[in-house]
Amino acid sequence: MALPADPVPAPRDPRTVAVAVFDAVAAAMRGADDAVGMAVVALLAGGHLLLEGVPGTGKTLLAKSLAAAIGGRAGRVQCTPDLLPADVTGTSVYSPATGEWDFRPGPVFAHVVLVDEVNRASPRTQAALLEPMEERQVTVDGISHRLPDPFLLVATRNPFGASGTFPLPESQLDRFALVCTLDRPPRDAAREILAGEGGAPGLARIRPVTDPAEIAATIAAVRRLHCAPTVVDYVLDVVDATHLHPDVVLGASPRAALGLQAAARARAVVVGRDFVTPDDVKAVAAHALAHRIVTAAGPDLEAGSRIVAEVLAAVVAPVP
Repeated sequence: MALPADPVPAPRDPRTVAVAVFDAVAAAMRGADDAVGMAVVALLAGGHLLLEGVPGTGKTLLAKSLAAAIGGRAGRVQCTPDLLPADVTGTSVYSPATGEWDFRPGPVFAHVVLVDEVNRASPRTQAALLEPMEERQVTVDGISHRLPDPFLLVATRNPFGASGTFPLPESQLDRFALVCTLDRPPRDAAREILAGEGGAPGLARIRPVTDPAEIAATIAAVRRLHCAPTVVDYVLDVVDATHLHPDVVLGASPRAALGLQAAARARAVVVGRDFVTPDDVKAVAAHALAHRIVTAAGPDLEAGSRIVAEVLAAVVAPVP
């Protein structure tokens, strides 16, 4: 006689998953709810995240907390000027026993990959990240290897550490769905961190609140979230307006429009709606577009944020 199968748990709705991940990460990242929220939005949008801030503000902690909260495999790349592409992607190694070349995956083969101080890697090594970020695969010796699903790359950058750094090219910046700046925590949050309620001790207490399969299903559900034609046109109007701004040399790309819509969908889920509104677009626009705007001085996050704010003020949003 066959034993009854264990009941299959009902899939959780995307909002429940988003809240669980947010709460787990926020337990370590005291006083950084806005940054944690954007990290969850990037995760559910299926995009990648660039964290910018001075040393000691918790950029690495946020990435590691997110990896701990969602379970799965975590990888880390500590960028230095002598880092080689193979140190990131992996390499083929000859096996005398079999007489064949075996592929040894690099740290990029993980569900969440932390690329610490990405601007310290040479342009050649930075270029090795382009294929994984866009195509979710790595090609070595003419053979393509698929990355895990989901795949989230979280990179950190110190904007003031100019010594020994290389600029991120526009093609790489455009592959980040969102950019978020981490500042000093408020005094009350800093007091909690000093008391051991957050920071590294908080990270050690994080337990997975989901798994890669559920995250992949949640990302798929977010992509199906209803976005009315008027909201789609609003996204396009905002992106088009970046090209018309007098201070802009190169406006946001078509990939940026897709990323803005995906981030707006994810933000709608985070706040508990099953449809996208213009307010969702406005809430994520600066994070999704500022780093993709090129002025005469080149890409600049501060200038890009100002331009996005002016664009949002000028473009008329549809009435829900």
